[in-house]
Amino acid sequence: MPHYDLVIVGTGSGNSILDRRFADHKVAIVEKGVFGGTCLNVGCIPTKMFVHPADLAATPEHSARLGVDTELRGVRWREIRDRIFGRIDTIAEGGRRYRHEHDDNAGVTVYEGHGRFTGHKELTVELADGPETVTADEFVLAAGGRADIPDVPGLDEVDHHTSDTVMRLDELPERAVILGSGFIGAEFAHVFASFGVDVTVVARSGALLRSEDDDISGRFTELASRRYDVRLSRRVLRARRTATGTALDLEGPAGPETVEGDLLLVATGRRPNSDLLDVGATGVSTLPSGHVAVDGHQRTNVDGIYALGDLSSPHELKHVANHEARVVQHNLLHPDEPVAADHRFVPHAVFTAPQIASVGLTERDAAARGVPYVTATQGYGGIAYGWAMEDEHSFAKLLADPETGALLGAHILGPQAPTLLQPLIQAMSFGIDARSMARGQYWIHPAMPELIENALYALPLDD
Repeated sequence: MPHYDLVIVGTGSGNSILDRRFADHKVAIVEKGVFGGTCLNVGCIPTKMFVHPADLAATPEHSARLGVDTELRGVRWREIRDRIFGRIDTIAEGGRRYRHEHDDNAGVTVYEGHGRFTGHKELTVELADGPETVTADEFVLAAGGRADIPDVPGLDEVDHHTSDTVMRLDELPERAVILGSGFIGAEFAHVFASFGVDVTVVARSGALLRSEDDDISGRFTELASRRYDVRLSRRVLRARRTATGTALDLEGPAGPETVEGDLLLVATGRRPNSDLLDVGATGVSTLPSGHVAVDGHQRTNVDGIYALGDLSSPHELKHVANHEARVVQHNLLHPDEPVAADHRFVPHAVFTAPQIASVGLTERDAAARGVPYVTATQGYGGIAYGWAMEDEHSFAKLLADPETGALLGAHILGPQAPTLLQPLIQAMSFGIDARSMARGQYWIHPAMPELIENALYALPLDD
């Protein structure tokens, strides 16, 4: 039974832990799928590579009112798909070859197969030529998550896709039904609708992106409903095959109804892979959500076992996983001087249309927690560059402490929202209050950051 100093399970952010400082360690890496993890292969990177051409394809919807007549003459789906995965698959395979072949990895053994704990710090990997069990002093669990399939009668009997499979379609459908109203559903609705697909989105809640600030969610729901068919407050009764595709029978505010499409995308969230690892067999505890429980240093309850990324984090964001990987790396190398992960101000973005970005408390959060706050909202139409775009719908919303001016939350809906959010993340992280941020620097005129400047000045704070 091979014994290692360190075993890393998963080659997403966990793969970035190893560097020359681990050269004297005997290390194993376990990967059951494709090297690179969710983000590279089926998540944030390929989806954004689809979103950009979708943004271009959607240009005719907006250009005419600015005096520019454009038309969408066609979408070469296979060319778009093959350009994207021609690059991504090469990167993934390059990462695999590097771990197998490069001199840097002389002390690294790669196990390609599904690993499952079968005892205390004992992992059995199902290899092509049979199972092999390994043990280690330390483990890093970075095995990510997978698409969560809801318990809908008939769903297992009909053809359906998840975000793991839908990007490799051979042809675009004429009609697509998207079940789910979160990040994944919002991004793919934009992509498909921009490429000329007739899209229907089915949501069980009364708004799309309901976890966002209510003003953001409400405005996005309004704008999305103008682009595609949005069915809110629907309960899915069953899925069934039809002569031309798949149908969902629904129960809604007006009674029973049916939606049908050539393609069904199930985008109802993701779940951590802790059950597939059977982490309980090594004594590791999990939360009710299935996430592996960790402390502030990314340590599990079992000495010598760390966890990071989607497996343990409810944020399920690549930038969080990368941050946690750096924390774990330090703590493996310097166990007597551990550092803690910083999850105070975790931002996120939704690359739909319009783009959305957020950090900190929503107004709903602040009210529920009894946190004193003031707010300000600044529309894109109130700045010069917003005039240039004739943008009447986009806005930024800030929350701040009424006494100190400390920023509590920031929420932006509109073009380049993730980029515009970054200086607000910086201010929150380094304790720069709203007035100091507004007055303590120049703001380029007439550029987009004036949106943030004006929102900061609009906060009703005591000078």
